[in-house]
Amino acid sequence: MGKFEIYTDKGGEYRFRLKASNGQIILSGEGYKAKNGCQNGIASVKTNAKDDSSYERLESKSGQPYFNLKAANGQVIGTSETYSSTSAMENGIQSVKTNAPSAPIADLT
Repeated sequence: MGKFEIYTDKGGEYRFRLKASNGQIILSGEGYKAKNGCQNGIASVKTNAKDDSSYERLESKSGQPYFNLKAANGQVIGTSETYSSTSAMENGIQSVKTNAPSAPIADLT
């Protein structure tokens, strides 16, 4: 089973990452000034993860596929790593859909 981790970055902002059961990071959130903002971001991921239309499939400048998960208002709530292929990216999206809705939250702050 996957899990969310809340941590603080070097700038002191709260961030979250969703890890798959193998420990690989499959989605990372933006920086938040307050922990409750970060927790709200996780709640939004859990709410929007199952809806395929919430995923924006993109390509990096180097041509590698990646995706953003967006809230209903269009705001990006999480970004994936870059992948070696479109099929690997689709597997990443499926992993978020599977893991995020019921993933526990580990507070590392």
